[in-house]
Amino acid sequence: METKNVIAALAALAQESRLAIFRLLVQTGPQGMAATKIAEQLGIPPSSLSFHLKELVHADLIVPRQDGRFVIYAAHIDSLNALIGFLTENCCGGAPCTTAQGAACDAA
Repeated sequence: METKNVIAALAALAQESRLAIFRLLVQTGPQGMAATKIAEQLGIPPSSLSFHLKELVHADLIVPRQDGRFVIYAAHIDSLNALIGFLTENCCGGAPCTTAQGAACDAA
């Protein structure tokens, strides 16, 4: 993952509503959820929700698909995994972290 993509993803997630949307969609899984259901579950007004969804799509964290008259949004798990991989790439000096090493990394 390129640095500019990481920055876009982190910037998109650095907002309370977008983080809540993304976490909900990760929990929902690949079947995704219609925007109306997202709004209902999180109590986000539709006008605000569309802005937040657009930001998450732009950051490649979620993907929309048309299902009849509804747009279904799902977390883009490949992007999430790439982001996590980028952030942890050199954890513990490149050696696989175990619980003890992870604790040592946290203390450093």
